[in-house]
Amino acid sequence: MNEQDLHHLLERIEREIKHTKTDDEEGRELLHHIEADIRAFRERPESEWMEPEETFVGRMNEAVDHFEVTHPTLTSLISQMLNILNNAGI
Repeated sequence: MNEQDLHHLLERIEREIKHTKTDDEEGRELLHHIEADIRAFRERPESEWMEPEETFVGRMNEAVDHFEVTHPTLTSLISQMLNILNNAGI
């Protein structure tokens, strides 16, 4: 996956987060943190994109577990991102 595809996937995740409604405080907080993580990730130089912070990957894994049943589209997009990072050895 090239950087443009990665950028597009991050945009899709951000859009999906904006449309995700959750009734539990943990879910809202998790979405808020992931949005902040994505913004910070995108502000980094592209040469550092494949070196995300550990909390970024951890929160994305947590989001997959938390939203797997209730928000399958969001879970699918985040899983794609995690696969990209995993394939890059992260």
